[in-house]
Amino acid sequence: MEPLGEKLRRQRRRLGLTLDELAVRSTISKPYLSLIETGRVPNPPSDEKLQRLEQALGFPAGQLVAQAHLQRTPPDVRTVLQRLLLQHRTAETGGPAGPDETPVNLDIAYFNGVLQEIVEQQAENVEPVQANRIPIINKVSAGYPKDFTDLDYPRGVADDYVTCPELSDSDAFAARVCGDSMMPKYREGDVVVFSPGLVPRSGDDCFIRFEDGQTTFKRVFFEADERGKSVLRLQPRNERYRPQTLAPEKVTGLYKALYRFERVED
Repeated sequence: MEPLGEKLRRQRRRLGLTLDELAVRSTISKPYLSLIETGRVPNPPSDEKLQRLEQALGFPAGQLVAQAHLQRTPPDVRTVLQRLLLQHRTAETGGPAGPDETPVNLDIAYFNGVLQEIVEQQAENVEPVQANRIPIINKVSAGYPKDFTDLDYPRGVADDYVTCPELSDSDAFAARVCGDSMMPKYREGDVVVFSPGLVPRSGDDCFIRFEDGQTTFKRVFFEADERGKSVLRLQPRNERYRPQTLAPEKVTGLYKALYRFERVED
């Protein structure tokens, strides 16, 4: 399958659009569009951005979003799905695959609906994730913003979990603190649980995701600049670090911290 960035660039050029013109049409910054087209973003853009690109470039609704979802699928999960497809084809043909038979194409199976049908048939055998098991998806930088990946796991799935019986947010996730800018309250290695379902208030500690895919962990203050325009002040707890002020539209995710799990050292 053609990479997402190459598909976007080919369609943009076919329409005779420059990056500047596409940025205006899609309300996505030119630098970020360039990163997408050249494949220099660690994860595909958000569904909301992809929907804007579908409209701006005339793609069928949902086409870019579906490809991005496939791209996020981890290799081990793709292996399992490939196995399911092979079993399905073997059951239909009544025998094992021959040596010259065309290999299973997972992407084609996804787009024509076969994969969804098979997964739905298997769903009744999958043990549901408990609501109070929070996936630990990666690290969050308590320092300068860094690229972040959720390791391409489906929502609610991870290698490790923490339990929060009092938290009912099904979208909640946890991340390990990396860095010291949120000292002394948060130390490197602490696991912090964040809730996308809660609206942050000024002064809350938050997981912050920027439009370029980078993330950080800071206190967030909702303020106004000298012209009265709304800004966000990202304030470290460690006084050795300087605060950062930026426009709200530069932030694509703001998730409030609710719980902290720390290791008790001897």
